Amino acid sequence: MTKLNDDAAILERIAAALERLSPPPPKAPDFDAADAFVWQSEPEGFQPVAHVNRVPLSLLKGVDRTAEELLANTERFARGLPANNALLWGARGMGKSSLVKAAHAEVGLRLKAESNGGTSSGALKLVEIHREDIATLPRCLHHMKAAADCRFIVFCDDLSFDHDDTSYKSLKAVLDGGIEGRPVNVIFYATSNRRHLMPRDMMENERSTAINPSEAVEEKVSLSDRFGLWLGFHNGSQDQYLDMVRGYAKYFDLGIEDNELRRQALEWSMTRGGRSGRVAWQFIQDLAGRLGKDTRVE
Repeated sequence: MTKLNDDAAILERIAAALERLSPPPPKAPDFDAADAFVWQSEPEGFQPVAHVNRVPLSLLKGVDRTAEELLANTERFARGLPANNALLWGARGMGKSSLVKAAHAEVGLRLKAESNGGTSSGALKLVEIHREDIATLPRCLHHMKAAADCRFIVFCDDLSFDHDDTSYKSLKAVLDGGIEGRPVNVIFYATSNRRHLMPRDMMENERSTAINPSEAVEEKVSLSDRFGLWLGFHNGSQDQYLDMVRGYAKYFDLGIEDNELRRQALEWSMTRGGRSGRVAWQFIQDLAGRLGKDTRVE
């Protein structure tokens, strides 16, 4: 009997030691700390972003109809109404990620104005998840589901999947097809250069090697079907590019004569081989630097 008592005491001491050595349970996320966060999978948590890198919605030119659709979808979601996951796809540098961030800011401002400038508690939150962390999305959503007084846009920039990458299957289940589905206070926005999120050669390879080609391709395409809102972005025209440049120049009060602005902007676009919103912004950064002007967006 004494030996049993001694063994029990030893086990108790071991259990107590292990408890002291084990890390403390993670703290619940403080979603009142900011309006935007970055999800970090290791160690798990939400990093607040005090100042989001974005431009005002009014400066995004050539995407008026697309902006209206995303803004309306975002506002419905923020007000607790039905809304769709959104996939913004198409040409590089045409404002896909900028539009997501601008829509979040615009709807957030409207909600705060209606609440007479109240606190951020219960506001619309933007949470960025990196492509390489998509497999941890279920854990990320678990934390958001518990914060029922907030509504979250989960945003993944430049989302795509390559050969032998199976994480798209877990994303499919989270977006629409799982038992729980996504929490009612969460919506998913993604940007991609690919309409179906898969490279064309991967789709064709599936078609040529599978026993049932149509089913193999359908498996890949069905991921993009989980996005109820598809918004396409196309290469900009010269007029659209110049509208972007002029909008930036006016917003930052660069004080340059229009003919000279046009000449320099077109010369810049020729050296860059494109007329996208990104090229327009890079030109404005160069011009403002030469003029000694500040281009920070407050």
